[in-house]
Amino acid sequence: MKLPKEFYTRPDVVQIARELLGKHVYTCIDGIITGGMVVETEAYAGENDKACHAHLNRRTQRTQIMYSEGGVAYVYLVYGIYHLFNIITNKQDKADAVLIRAIEPEVGVEEMLLRRGFENIKPNLTAGPGVTSIALGISKKHYGEDLTGNTIWLEDKNIVLPEQSIATGPRIGIDYAGEDALLPWRFWVKGNPWVSRKK
Repeated sequence: MKLPKEFYTRPDVVQIARELLGKHVYTCIDGIITGGMVVETEAYAGENDKACHAHLNRRTQRTQIMYSEGGVAYVYLVYGIYHLFNIITNKQDKADAVLIRAIEPEVGVEEMLLRRGFENIKPNLTAGPGVTSIALGISKKHYGEDLTGNTIWLEDKNIVLPEQSIATGPRIGIDYAGEDALLPWRFWVKGNPWVSRKK
């Protein structure tokens, strides 16, 4: 079942980031479907989170989509190479987001290998937010994409992850955020080989 708009518009971005573990994300690019199970996420909580692009209600051409109602894609470029795929959550003007950090490949693996220039499947195919976007074919042109549509969407396949199988810890690469860098807002599936960082 495709996740409805209501899943994304709830107010607690940290809860949503955790609940996205075990859900499946899919893309249909040029008629080819690729996707897999979400195994690592990070939450970013709008204007009060120093790690969030919308901290202090910052509005730029890049962050404008963050102020939309939840259920759309926020895609931005880092290091001049990687597009990071984020899911906007909450009501309009709240600017909360969940970064999809890693997936366990399931559908369209051959296409993912082509996009990544790999000959064989291995965990670093989709272990990390930048390479996950490459494997799924997500780029800047998907900025603002409706996640209830037919290009990028998420599904609930009734996979229930036991509480003890989910790990939490600080987010990655946000040392500039001071004390907010220590918030345990990264979630991952323990023991899953596709997770970008195991600790």
